[in-house]
Amino acid sequence: MLRKEYLAFGRPNFSAEEISAVTRVLRSGWVGMGPETIAFEAELAQFLGSSRAVTLNSCTSGLFLSMRVAGVGPGDEVICPSFTWCSTADAALYLGARPVFCDIDPDTLCADPASILAKVTPRTRAVALVHFGGLAMDVAALRQALPASIAIIEDAAHALGARYPDGKRVGASGNLCCFSFYANKNLSTGEGGAVALDDAATAERLQSLRHHALPLDAWKRYSNPKTIMLSNQLTELGYKMNYTDLQASIGRVQLRRQDEFAAVRQAVAARYLEQLAELRPRIGFQRDCAGANHAKHLFVIQLPLQEMKSSREELLLGLRARNVGASIHYDPLHTMPLYLGGRDPEHLPVTEKVAKSCVTLPISASMSLDDAGYVVESFRAVFR
Repeated sequence: MLRKEYLAFGRPNFSAEEISAVTRVLRSGWVGMGPETIAFEAELAQFLGSSRAVTLNSCTSGLFLSMRVAGVGPGDEVICPSFTWCSTADAALYLGARPVFCDIDPDTLCADPASILAKVTPRTRAVALVHFGGLAMDVAALRQALPASIAIIEDAAHALGARYPDGKRVGASGNLCCFSFYANKNLSTGEGGAVALDDAATAERLQSLRHHALPLDAWKRYSNPKTIMLSNQLTELGYKMNYTDLQASIGRVQLRRQDEFAAVRQAVAARYLEQLAELRPRIGFQRDCAGANHAKHLFVIQLPLQEMKSSREELLLGLRARNVGASIHYDPLHTMPLYLGGRDPEHLPVTEKVAKSCVTLPISASMSLDDAGYVVESFRAVFR
């Protein structure tokens, strides 16, 4: 039977508790960045196992400011995978640097460490890693292999709650680690992001840069009536990238519910793996998809295009016709005109193969196992 309601590939899970938290902040009279944001940052840092967390208006802003404080500038190169959302590369472009694209591992779908090392030049200032789909890379091993002068910046937009091979949560590496709180993420506040880090001085600089590089934000001025804002305090260019207490009130509740959310995502992923097992090895799965280290933000499969009579796009439209919100993550960046700068695209064979064959099935903390079963049933029908 055809499902009546469209099943989005990533739907947030909000309860009465989040609604109550927003109402409480609205009634407080202070909705901008203030005490709720401060509390959320402290709780987030504790959850991640980092010393500090600095909230921002997006993960894109987190990547941009992380590269800026790492010293990335005009003429520099930032290595990143091509198989990612555009924000990872755009952050380098914003600073006048050039994104240099590496290939991915065919099993993990994360950046291939050997490809990263092969792209290092005297101009390399940073490497932007992506924990694709929620599977954590071994950043400690890469840190040992890279020159100390090259910063590692982690794009953990998919990876809240994931763990590195050493058992620590993503965000506890000591690197600048950027998270997203967009609508479909494992922790959602509608929009927003954060940078987790251990260095207090860098955290303070990020806090200043997110609010026009002012020495005092609005809450510090408001909460201390004796403070007078002087007009000659600016010494560098800052930005308007701060978070708000409205968002933070949602984030604090979402953070407390992470165990609940993770259990649902794990169960949905396990159901997919179990009920699609008969199609192995014709379709491919990301490695360790049912493992404890994976945050289950995305569930990506690779189709056997050479065996199929119809195209991937036709299969995708067939699923959507059955109200299954399947999607594609991602088109490769290294072939897009924005990043070529007049050059011919490099050949990244694994990225190109995976990008042509991948499809993302719905997964979220709002799904039920019946939803997952319907997705499998629909996939089998359309795939046949």
